[in-house]
Order: sequence, then C-alpha cells, then structure tokens
Amino acid sequence: MVGNIQPLLELVNLWRFLGYGMLLLAFLDLIDIFVPPSFMNPTWEFQTMGRLVNQVGIPLIGLLFVFSGKLAKRARWESGILALLSRLSLLVALLYLLLIPLGVVNTIRLYNTNLEQIKTGYEQRLSQANQVEEQLNKTSPTDIDNLIKRQGGSLNGRSPEDVKNQILSQLNQTKQQLKTQKETNQSSVTFNLLKNSVRWNIGALISAVLFILIWKETRWARKKSA
Repeated sequence: MVGNIQPLLELVNLWRFLGYGMLLLAFLDLIDIFVPPSFMNPTWEFQTMGRLVNQVGIPLIGLLFVFSGKLAKRARWESGILALLSRLSLLVALLYLLLIPLGVVNTIRLYNTNLEQIKTGYEQRLSQANQVEEQLNKTSPTDIDNLIKRQGGSLNGRSPEDVKNQILSQLNQTKQQLKTQKETNQSSVTFNLLKNSVRWNIGALISAVLFILIWKETRWARKKSA
C-alpha cells in the first residue's frame, strides 16, 4: 500500500510546484495589466476588466495545484503561504464582484462616447458635402464651363447644366452613403461593446464564485496556521 501511495505523493508534489509557478506567472501578468495605470479612463478600465477575466484560468488552476493533497508532505514554510492564499482567494472574489458594477458603468460611458464620436464624424463629412452642394448651386453654367476648360476637360456635348445636375446627384448619393455608414458603424460598435460587456461581466461573476469556493474548501489551511 505504501509503495502505491508514494508515486501519487510525488505526483502531487509536482502539481504543487507547477501551481506555485503558475501563480508567479499570474502575478507577472497582473503587473503587466496594471502598469501603466489609467484609472478613470473608461476604455482602459473596460479593457483591463476583460484581461482580468480572460486570464483568470491561470491563477485558478495554480491554486488548484497548490492546494492539492491538503497537508500531506508539506514543507514547514508552506503553512503560512497556504493560509495567505486561502484568504487572498476571498479577497480576489470580492474584487471580481466589484468589477461587475464597474463594467456596467463603463459600458454605458463607452456606448455614449462611441455614439458621439460616430455622430461627430458623420456631421463633419455631411457638412463638407453640404458646403460643396451650396457652392455648386451658386455656380452658373458659364462658370462650370470655364472651370472645366481651365482644367483641360471637355463637356463632350453635354450642357453645363447637365454636368451640374450630375454632380449634385452624386453629392446626394454620397450623403446617403454617409448616413448608411453611420448607422452601420453604430450597430457594429454597439453590438461588439454589448457582447464584450455581457461576456466579461458574466465571466467576472463566475470567477468570483470559483474563488469563493476555493476559499470555502480550504478552511483547513486557515485552521492550520491559526
């Protein structure tokens, strides 16, 4: 029986070393995520939330490996670390829960900002098209004829009025395309924003639950250090 247990304990020790290594890697990722910080910037906060949720698997698996085997064949220095990791699990769970209202607020802020940017860009391009249309309406057929000739062009048998109407028609098409593009951009940006928001907020909730479960199931580590 002892001979059968020994290889298993050696495998558990390997898991624990892997777990500590994964937690160190997760800590390095955490530094990379928060440096440099840009708090109060909704874009940075929203993207940071996404990275925290997307990379949560590494510390979760690391904790699973570290706590495997409970107290069997533990080094003396591990007692305090296990208790600390157990308590940190609850703290991290609370932080993930706090990400949820922050994510909702930033979703609303980014939604309004994106719509405003799209609207501003659309209005600028529409204003330029309207200015060209206004100038063209004030241009006489003679002016159009002279302008084309100065540029080395030819009316090719068409009247200046026909050329003017053709340009006006193209401008109307351009304005309609700008409107369509604006609506398409609004739909695309809104969809992507809401998709990420739902995914990351649900991910934050699931992560919090998992960390709470780890904290709950590792009370033995806290009792040992008490």
